Amino acid sequence: MTASIAQQIVLAARPTGGRAQLTDFRLEDVPMPVPQEGQVLLRVDYLSLDPYMRGRMNDARSYAKPVQIGEPMTGESVATVIESKDAALPAGAHVLVTAGWVSHAVADAKNLAALPADGIPARAYLGVLGMPGFTAYSGMAAIGKPKSGETVVVGAASGPVGSLVGQLAKLVGARVVGIAGGAKKCAYVVQQLGFDAAIDHRAPDFADQLANACPSGIDVYFENIGGAVWKAVLPLLNQYGRVPVCGLMAQTSGKNDGVDDGLATTMRAILTRSLTVRGYINYEFLAEYRQAFLKDVGGYLRDGKIKHQEDVTDGLANAPQAFLDMIDGRNFGKVLVRVGDEE
Repeated sequence: MTASIAQQIVLAARPTGGRAQLTDFRLEDVPMPVPQEGQVLLRVDYLSLDPYMRGRMNDARSYAKPVQIGEPMTGESVATVIESKDAALPAGAHVLVTAGWVSHAVADAKNLAALPADGIPARAYLGVLGMPGFTAYSGMAAIGKPKSGETVVVGAASGPVGSLVGQLAKLVGARVVGIAGGAKKCAYVVQQLGFDAAIDHRAPDFADQLANACPSGIDVYFENIGGAVWKAVLPLLNQYGRVPVCGLMAQTSGKNDGVDDGLATTMRAILTRSLTVRGYINYEFLAEYRQAFLKDVGGYLRDGKIKHQEDVTDGLANAPQAFLDMIDGRNFGKVLVRVGDEE
């Protein structure tokens, strides 16, 4: 890539058979974009990879428009202004921008704001202080509402959303049980994040282990997985249990875990136990919780009360493989692609 050439990764084909493949993506060289008056040229430093992107690859009705064939994959990034034609946003400023899977982009300066120089690395605004962190915070504040002494169970507990959900629940005095894939992730959830217990969802006796870890039942279950995990959680939910539904990785991955949807059993439990099961997209709660989130979680980070893990891959060309690894659960922490220079 030269000074006059940028790169992008586009959707080359829609996945067939449920699972995405490397051949569904294509790396392209394109002319370096040129900023006009009131615009800035951005060098992408870190690209965020998130599970929602898998849904955008399908040509199906959803909460957001799908990526079209030949278009760059969607995604949020931390970028550096390398050329500015607006005095309000000078060269050198770090910004958040939804530019997609690209190395460089042009954006209107009026739609961007420099990230604060608060001692927190800019890339944290893609993870614990970004969309995943806000998803955790708002889902628990608006739907989960954990209380001291309650039992909170968290799906995908070592990931960027689940890890913060559990830590927030611990801060209010709840008992927290994480669900993760593999011994390493389970150990991290307990030893580093301070959860009370962690269960490997791959264990053949997973349902029994979960029941033993929740002797008083489950008051809040943060749903990130679905499938067999949901079937194990459902019988343990207490009267007036709350279930924020953030994701369904068992379906998103394109894998079939052999478990039927259990719709009749689920609906009966919702009725007889007065359960609250609420799906949500984080932006629904921006107006109500955004400022409190930045204040609270930013403060917890600076005080060392919150920990977070990052899984960084180098090079835009490697983004598709990193994305597929994430969908299959092979990541450990917030998935980022280092595209440009270090901050």
